[in-house]
Formats: sequence, structure tokens, C-alpha cells
Amino acid sequence: ENLLCSMTEFLNAFSPFSIHILRCCFILEEDRAPAPFTVTVTPCDVPIEWSILLYKTSTNFLGKAAPGDDDTHEVTKSQKIPKLVSMIFNYKGNSVETFVGMSSYSSLYMLEFLSIERDTHITVYLATDTASEHLYPELPIDPRIDVISIGHATVVLAWKHSPSVLQHKENIQYCLLINEKHNYKSLCAAETAIRSPHAKSPPALALSFSPYLVDHQQVMILSNSELSIINKVNSGEVRQICMGTKNIYTVTNLRPSIQYYFDVFVVNILTNASAAYTGTFARTLEEPKPKVIELKDGKVIHLILDVKKQKFYSLQYQARHKKIQFTFQSCSGQVWVQIARNGKVVASENIADFRQFSLKGKLLDMYLVQLRSTERTNSSVKVQVSSHFHKPLFPLLPESLKIKSFSKLRTCSSVTIAWLGTQEQSKYCVYKKMIKEDQVWMEVRNTDRCSGPKSRDKSEKLLCKYFYDINLRRAVTTQTIKGLEAGTLYLFDVYLTGPSGIPVRYHSKVVKTRKKC
Repeated sequence: ENLLCSMTEFLNAFSPFSIHILRCCFILEEDRAPAPFTVTVTPCDVPIEWSILLYKTSTNFLGKAAPGDDDTHEVTKSQKIPKLVSMIFNYKGNSVETFVGMSSYSSLYMLEFLSIERDTHITVYLATDTASEHLYPELPIDPRIDVISIGHATVVLAWKHSPSVLQHKENIQYCLLINEKHNYKSLCAAETAIRSPHAKSPPALALSFSPYLVDHQQVMILSNSELSIINKVNSGEVRQICMGTKNIYTVTNLRPSIQYYFDVFVVNILTNASAAYTGTFARTLEEPKPKVIELKDGKVIHLILDVKKQKFYSLQYQARHKKIQFTFQSCSGQVWVQIARNGKVVASENIADFRQFSLKGKLLDMYLVQLRSTERTNSSVKVQVSSHFHKPLFPLLPESLKIKSFSKLRTCSSVTIAWLGTQEQSKYCVYKKMIKEDQVWMEVRNTDRCSGPKSRDKSEKLLCKYFYDINLRRAVTTQTIKGLEAGTLYLFDVYLTGPSGIPVRYHSKVVKTRKKC
């Protein structure tokens, strides 16, 4: 049915601001038998007051035009003025409300809408064919959202199916809204709150398949039947997820110890009409505080950084001397290290092999070390703190732990490699291993850089040698390995062992002998 609407403005005696009243009228068809009709109103922002007035008229007044007037909907002064007026419905609030009534002959209906707080907008739908129309999806008898489980970064939600999903599955979908502020009673209210104040209203609802997105929105297609939109608003991040007809969903990537509000809307994707389930909220669990490990002077500890168990690992040390040295040896993967002294960060770095930090402070300074794997998989690291600089546990290391090979000195049966040494007399042992083309990445990736020569098969050992040089520019040695097979890949490793007996492994080097000579 068509609605005739007009805006009336008057001055509120108790406020300097003017108030707007929107009036809409409709006349049901004259030849219709008495039948039910519905009026559904959705406030999209602030609470409103709305009413339905019934004007009893004579049979001559049914919204027809005066003689000579082509517009059949315009009410003119020549028409008969209604005689009897009665209010048949009135509501104040911000919930979606539907009035169901029976049409009658010779009646004019007037809808009045009043918003006192501020300018707002609403949606109004009038239906006379209530038997066949399915514009607004139905809610189940119990429209609550159940919180199944809560984690540190996840919440599992479930809700009962809408009867509309069971009857019109191809046209209905569920959309979930997550925010940190409050619940919303309608999809229209949620979109109004989310939309940027400078953005124009899109012609379709953002929670359904609207292509009209604004600058503060990011869209992610999660699967063929799942659409996610992230909105950046003043109150924080608002996430919208439309997941088809699934009625159980695991919300991921939440932050620990935050209260989130969840709203589920069942949406008719053909018309954008929707119905809201009763919203719920849940607070994610607090992230467990990592256990603080006490470091002892001179003692080496070996940590496995399990990314699934916890994000950060914490180590604590109280200085017994003014000068101390932290040593980190990454055994596998890359490790993020942060050192704080008395709460102030003094060092922060990603470590892929070996790193030492020499720090100077005061007696009894408290040091806190935080470690985190930068990989998706577990990493491992050895850590030592020492104030005895004259008795280092780890050997003196060269500027680089890389092994170099010389292409010009490569033959079908031999290769020549070189590596840097130090100013300290140390032992260097060379190992080789024959590998295949498809094993290169795994061999290099899964190398345990903290494992010593004892972990290698005796057949892989080639030789051990001692050398050093006071002049670091000359502290380099070369080694030619003979007796190799032509066109074959070899993995070479060098182990440096200092006076303390702790070995340090150079970066593995893969070299292929020439196929033809």
C-alpha cells in the first residue's frame, strides 16, 4: 500500500529546539473484505514515539480525488473532512514493534512519528497480504543467543533456527555483530551506529550483501558462504560476519579480558528486512601470566618456546655486579628478545643465531627478559647471564657464522669452503652429509643450531683443526674437501668449540659438485 507522508515542525515550550512530527496516511481499498493488515516500525537510532490514528469517514471519503484532479492520493479541501478520530495504537521506545489490525470500510489511517532527542530515521512497512508475504523473517519461540564456551581469544555462540530459515533457506541468512559497547535491538540501529557521521547512507544494509562500503570498512571473504566486514569507529572495532544458515559460530581473534557484545540478525537477503535475536555478552578469559623463571649467574638454560601454550616467556635476574652480560643462542627459528632494567626497556631485538648484550647498571638492579617466537611453529633458545667476564661460558665468536664456498674451486669431486675464526685458540670440526634436491629446505630449516658434534653420525665427520690469529682480518681458514661424487648436493657444517667445551654451530652450507669436468 502507498503511504502519504508530510513533515510538521513546532516549537517545544520546554526546549529551544524544534521538534519534528512525521505524519503518514493510508486508505485501504474500498472493495476489500475486512482483512488483517500489519504496520512494522523500526527505530534506527534514538527512541521514538509513534501512534496509529483511525479516522472514521463516510463512503464518499476514501482518498479519491476531487472532480478534475488526476492525483488519486491527494487529499484536498474539497473533500469531506473526517468526523470521528480514535487512537488505536501508541508506542514509545527503540524496539521493533508490529501492529496487527483488521481493515474496515470507509476508514483513513494516520501514522504519527515523533523524535524528541534529535534527528533520526526509521523504517516503516505496511502489509495487507499477510498470508503470502515473508518480508520480515520470523524469530524462534526462544530468541536467545547461547554462549557455549569462552576462551582467551574465542567465544562459541549458538542460537535456535528461525522458522524462516527452514521454509525459505535460499533467501535467508544469519549475520553476527560483535562490538565492545552494547547490544543493538535492530539491524537498522546497528548500522546507524557503525556508519561514519560523514558517510552517506547506503541504499542497502551493510550487514547484508551491500556493495556500498565506506572508508572505515574492510571486507574479508572468509569462505563461499561467509562474509566478514570490520568497521573502525570511535568506540573501537565493530565486526560483522554473515555466515549463511549456520546457527553455531566460533568467534576468533578476540582480545583477552575484554567484554564483547554479540547480536544475531536473521536477514531476508532479497529485501534486507531483518529480525534481531536477543543480544548477549561475554568476557574473554584473562591471558595467563607467564611463569617467571629465575636466572642464576653463569648457568645456561634451554627454553622451548611453545606458541600454542603461551605468547611470552619471562626470565628474571637480580644483578650482583654492576656489569653483566646476557647471551642468547637461537637453536631453532627466530626469537624476539626484550631486556628491561627496573621496568625500563634497555634492549630489544630479533635473534636468528647468536647475540650478546653487555649492560652496565647498579647493584641489585632487577632485569626482566621476555622471549617470544616470531615463527608460527615452536622455537628454542639457550640463555645465559653472567657477571664473570673473565670466565665466559660461550666461546669467543667471529663477526659472521656464515660458511663461504668458492665456485671457481668447485670440481666434480671436490669443493673448497672457508669460515672466519677469532683471536682465541679454538677447535673447529667439519662435517658433511649427502642430501637430495627436495631435502635442502627441510635440512636447513630444521637444523638445531645448539646441537653439538656429538649429535652427528661418526661417518659424517671429516676433520678437526685448531687456528686463531691476533689480526682478525687474517683470522680465516679454508678447507678443500675431496672424494665427492659428481653432480651431487652436500650439506657442510662447522662446529666451533671454545675452552669451556660448549660448541657453536656455523650456518649450514649446501654445495653441489660439478656434473661434468
